[in-house]
Amino acid sequence: QVQLVESGGGLVQAGGSLRLSCAASGSISSMSVMAWYRQAPGKQRELVASITRFAIANYANSVKGRFTISRDNGKNTVYLQMNSLKPEDTAVYYCNAHHSLLGDYWGQGTQVTVSS
Repeated sequence: QVQLVESGGGLVQAGGSLRLSCAASGSISSMSVMAWYRQAPGKQRELVASITRFAIANYANSVKGRFTISRDNGKNTVYLQMNSLKPEDTAVYYCNAHHSLLGDYWGQGTQVTVSS
């Protein structure tokens, strides 16, 4: 069982930056994919960015060029650097860990609010 704890959310003005962290209680090196999702009020949860065990990253079109995902297996932590934030980035951001055999683990979420 792996527990994920997100941090780094908050209130920021449009154009600003935030860095989210996701700390795992156990090793993430066995997780095939680590990812960040977000859910805005009244909308479905959507994939923001993912990174494989081999550090191959993918991004939603809406965040390409602005967000960067990274993972530090030694610290069992995944990061999401968010730059040039827009009001439409406002959402609760969730960390996800996917194990090919054990399935998915989720964090409790961290609120990101971008003011215009």
